[in-house]
Order: sequence, then C-alpha cells, then structure tokens
Amino acid sequence: MTLSPTTVRTPIATAFAALSPRGLPFRLTAFDGSGAGPTDADIRVHLANERGLSYVVTAPGDLGMARAYVAGDLEVRGVHPGDPYPLMRAVSGSFDAVSPSPAALLRLVNQVGWGHLKPPPPPPQEHLPRWRRSLEGLRHTRGRDAVAIQRHYDVSNEFCERVLGPSMTYTCAVFPDADATLEQAQQAKYDLVARKLGLRPGMRLLDVGCGWGGMVRHAVREYGVQAIGATLSAQQASWAQRAIEREGLGGRAEVRRCDYRDVAETGFDAISSIGLTEHIGLRAYPAYFRFLRDRLRPGGRLLNHCITRHDNAMTSTGAFIDRYVFPDGELTGSGRIISAMQDNGLEVRHEENLREHYALTLARWCANLVEHWDECVADAGIGTARVWGMYMAGSRLAFERNKIQLHQVLASRTDAVGVSGFDLRPDW
Repeated sequence: MTLSPTTVRTPIATAFAALSPRGLPFRLTAFDGSGAGPTDADIRVHLANERGLSYVVTAPGDLGMARAYVAGDLEVRGVHPGDPYPLMRAVSGSFDAVSPSPAALLRLVNQVGWGHLKPPPPPPQEHLPRWRRSLEGLRHTRGRDAVAIQRHYDVSNEFCERVLGPSMTYTCAVFPDADATLEQAQQAKYDLVARKLGLRPGMRLLDVGCGWGGMVRHAVREYGVQAIGATLSAQQASWAQRAIEREGLGGRAEVRRCDYRDVAETGFDAISSIGLTEHIGLRAYPAYFRFLRDRLRPGGRLLNHCITRHDNAMTSTGAFIDRYVFPDGELTGSGRIISAMQDNGLEVRHEENLREHYALTLARWCANLVEHWDECVADAGIGTARVWGMYMAGSRLAFERNKIQLHQVLASRTDAVGVSGFDLRPDW
C-alpha cells in the first residue's frame, strides 16, 4: 500500500501524543516532520514511514507497536534494541496507547486518515493468530505443540548460547544474592530443585521439558542419579546429548526428542517440570498431572516450576507474546496449579514465589544480548533479535510489577497409608 503524506490530516506525532493524557515520557517524531514530547528526552522514538503508521493504527496496542518495531518502521534511540527496558519502564503506566478506548481510536484514525486502515502484511517473525491456528486442529495436539515449541526454541543453538550463557538454561535462576553471576544463579536453581526432590545416588529422575539438559546433567553429575530428559525441540535434544557425552555422563543421562506423553517408563523417584506447564494448556492440567503422578513410585516427588499469573483469572498472554514468542502459551495463578495437582492424586507439600529472581534473570539475559548483539543479528536476523530484546525486557518489567510470577510447587505421590517420603522437617 502506498499513500502520499497529504493523506495525513493531523501531524502524526500530535495525534499519538493525544493518547497520553499525562504527556509522552519520550520524544516522538514521525516521517511527516512532526514531533511531540520533551525535546530534551533521553529516549527518542521515530515513526519512520507510512507502513509503520498503518501497523500501529490497524492493530492498536502491543501487536501494532511490535509489528512496526520488528519491521524497523518504529525506530528507538537512546536505548539498545537488545534491552529496551528503560523505554518500557518509562511507558508503563503513563502511555494509554497500549489500551486506548474506542473513542480514542476513532479520533486517532480520523486525524491520521482512514486510508491507513488497510493492514500491511505482518513481519515474517509473526506466527498465525490464534483464531486462524484453531482452524488447523485443536490446540495442544502433539503435532501442534511440536510446531509451537520449535517456532521459538529452535532459533539456533548459537544464538541461545550467546543470550543464555554457558549453562544454556532458559528458565528462572535463583540468585543467592543480587551480585551473583547468572551461571552461579542457574546452578543454585538446579541445586534447589534437586534438594527439594530429595535426590540421592541411585535414584531415577525424569525431567519433562528439559531444554538443553541442564537439570539432567546437574542431577547426574552432582547427585549421582540416573536421569531422562524429554524435549520437543530438535536443536535442544542434539545439543543436550552432545553435552552429556562431553561431560562423560553417557549411560547415566539421556535426553530424548519426544513429547513428554511418549515417556513410557514408570517408577521414577522424582520428576522435575521446569518451564513446561506454560505450554501445555489449562485444559490439559488434569491429564498432565495424572500422567506425571503415574510415572512416580509411591512416595516419589514432583517439582513443578513455571510462570504464573498474580491471580487465578483467565487472562490472555497478549497478542505479541502469542504471535511472536510463545504460540498457544497459557498462564494461570498458582492456586489453579495447586488445585489441579491436588485433584489428580498429588499431595502438595511446599510452594514459593520466585518472581524477583526471574526479573534478575531476564536482566542478565538482556545484558548478554546487548553484549553479543552483532553476532545475534548475524545469526538470527535483526527482526528476531528485536523480538527477543522486546519480550525479555517487557517480561522483566512484568515480574518487577507483579503482573506475572514464578512459582515452584513441590508435591508427592503419597501412598494409600499416608507415606509421603518426607521427614518432619524439610530437607532442602
């Protein structure tokens, strides 16, 4: 679509500034030469062309802004694209364009011109919208889950090594203190999980959604267990199996590329699920926890570690996260997770919220992306690198503001006479 600037009726920056009754927290300029907001602002946002304007007008909120930003039509200066956290923090709570009223949208379209209501094709990084994906079959089938996981996790192992660091761990770390390194904090997380599970030499561990095998290798190396990991990502499985052989853990550790539902073995002493529950769907919770319970021996333990909501309401993850980051992902509160565990044969023994630790983890990942920006762009492309920076910085802010949380819930398959496998005092 090509429109001449004469189709714009009101200066573009002026029209958008009207959506922020408290004033813009940054300097906004546009391709028509207009500007709004403080002229001395450290952060400057430039709407570079008419395609970007159409993105923003036709998909108000985070999706339109994301499309324009990922495509390069919305330029941000004064913050690094690998960590736009300062911009998101400034915008949060002060810029109403993320959720404008219908009346405000009508005024905006009237000001900038109705010709911009034809949406341009979205950037190639965007996944199909949920309503169109639903036409391809029911959500959370095995095939569809595999596609959704590979969409994000198979960006490339080299890209992930640069962002996640040597541990190749893409879940919340646990920081002994704020000055701990990311590697120290990830090892502390794995150790906390191992202690909660009561791992001992000779035990059998199943790690579902195992990623690059960090928990599997830690448990085998540090606690002397036999461990199996399962992941739907081909790149994760191949990287993890190479790491197992490199560390001399072959024969005691294994990572399979498979759906967790394809694990046939039973009688495990412990199961860890670290960052998987977000992907399985709320309706699948009963079957999920029954499946894991049935893989445990009586007295065996399950540790479920996942991102949660701050309440138990049914809330969408948002269009940006659903289309650019975690297709089909669903979040709920810890209460619903605990209820699902209790209703499906598991005795909940302990839970804790680690949301501040995830904010610190995301800050470290963003710092890694900034440090290795050029290599990451060369590997995955500028659009994908922008997606990662945007979603990690936004997630950091959400954890800090208690919009989302990170809960670990520990449970056991208590036997018929009440034996849970726990002592009178926690052993972690």
